[in-house]
Amino acid sequence: MHKSRRWIYSIITLFLVIALLTVNLVSGSVHISMSEIIDAFRGAGDPVKSSIITDIRLPRVMSALILGGALAVAGYLLQTFFANPIAGPFVLGISSGAKLVVAMIMITFLSRGILLSSMALIGAAFLGSILSTILILIISKGVKNMSFLVVCGVMIGYICSSITEFVVTFADDSNIVNLHNWSMGSFSGTSNRDVAVMAIVVGITCIAVFAVSKPMSAYQMGEGYAANMGVNVRHFRVLLILLSAVLSSCVTAFAGPISFVGVAVPHIVRHIYKTNRPIVMIPASFLGGAAFCLLADLIARNLFAPTELSISSVTAVFGAPIVIWMMIGRSRKESIE
Repeated sequence: MHKSRRWIYSIITLFLVIALLTVNLVSGSVHISMSEIIDAFRGAGDPVKSSIITDIRLPRVMSALILGGALAVAGYLLQTFFANPIAGPFVLGISSGAKLVVAMIMITFLSRGILLSSMALIGAAFLGSILSTILILIISKGVKNMSFLVVCGVMIGYICSSITEFVVTFADDSNIVNLHNWSMGSFSGTSNRDVAVMAIVVGITCIAVFAVSKPMSAYQMGEGYAANMGVNVRHFRVLLILLSAVLSSCVTAFAGPISFVGVAVPHIVRHIYKTNRPIVMIPASFLGGAAFCLLADLIARNLFAPTELSISSVTAVFGAPIVIWMMIGRSRKESIE
C-alpha cells in the first residue's frame, strides 16, 4: 500500500477517536452541550455539569482511550512473539491471571482496612500477567499446533476467572463485593489521578515499544534472520513479554479484564494497512484500540441506559466473531499447506 494511503487511514482513525471522545463527553443521563463542555474546561458555567464533565466523564473517556490503545499494542506484541494472529492477553488467559492476583491482593488488604495505590495494583497485575505468561510459554514448548495453545489459554482464563469469582462472591466487606463490577471490565470509577498514572505508564512503555520496532521487524522475519542482523533473540523475546505484560497489567489494574480487543484490533489494522511492519502497526494499533474501546464504552453506557453493560460484554460481541473468522481462515490455510 502506498504511504499516502496509510497516512490517510491514520488521519481518519485519529478523527474517529476525537469524534468518539467528543460524543462520549456529550452523551449520558445528563445531556451536556459542546458549549457547556468548553465552559467546564474554562472553569466557568454550571458547577454541577462542570463536575460531571471533569470528574466523571473526562477520566472515563481518557481511560478508554489510553487503556484501549495499550491493550491493542499488547496484543500486537504477543502476536509477534508467538507468530500467531490469534494471540492476545485475554485469549491466552494473561488478563485473567492478572485479574486473579489483583483480586486476591485487594481482598487481603481491604479486609484489613488498607487501601492500595495505583502502582501497587499495577504491580499485582504485572505479577499475575507474568505468571500466566510463563505457564503459556511452558505449554507452547510442547505444542506445535497454535490453535491448541489458544484453547489452553482460554482454559487457563476460565480457571483464573472462576477462582476470582469464587473469592469475590464469598467476601464479606461491601467494598470487596464491589470488585465484581471491576472483574467484569469497566472504565467507570477512574479518577484524574488514575488517568495521570496510566498515561505515564502506558506512554513510557509505548515509547519503549516503538524504540524496538526495528529489531522487531527483523524478529518477524525469523529468529535466524534476527540473529544474523545482530539481535540478541533470547533477550529480545524476554523484552517483548515484559512490555506486553506491563501494558496488559495496567489495563487490568484500572479497568479489569477486557476481552478480544488485543486480538481483534491488530488484525483489523493489519487488514486495512496491508502490512505487519511494527513502525506502522504500533501507532495504528494504538489508535485503533482507542477508537474500539471508546465505541464499546459508548454502547455500554447508553444502549440500555440507565442500566450499564460491562465493557467486556460489548467488546466480545464485536471481537469474538473476528477471532472465529481468523481461526477458520488459519485452519483452511493449514489444511492447504
